[in-house]
Amino acid sequence: MKGTEPQGESLSQRELRNESGRVLREVSEGRSFVLTNRGVPVGRLVPLDAPAPALTIARPAKRVGGWASLSPQRTEDDRSMTVIIDELREDRV
Repeated sequence: MKGTEPQGESLSQRELRNESGRVLREVSEGRSFVLTNRGVPVGRLVPLDAPAPALTIARPAKRVGGWASLSPQRTEDDRSMTVIIDELREDRV
């Protein structure tokens, strides 16, 4: 935000975390906030001027049926990806 004056009430990360419901209500009512991190402005929270545009499909899917109809992929040692992912998840617990 260099070169511009912040517009709106200053709001710290902590205030946003602790009072997110109130902040979102106020934004929906038209109020703007300047978000700060340790007192330094880092962004703005402003109401939307118009609804978000609908996403257009640039290229339709070539395959019908979704993910379930895809064949399972295997690695060089013939283990399925499901087995590999399960092993990786075990390491996290």
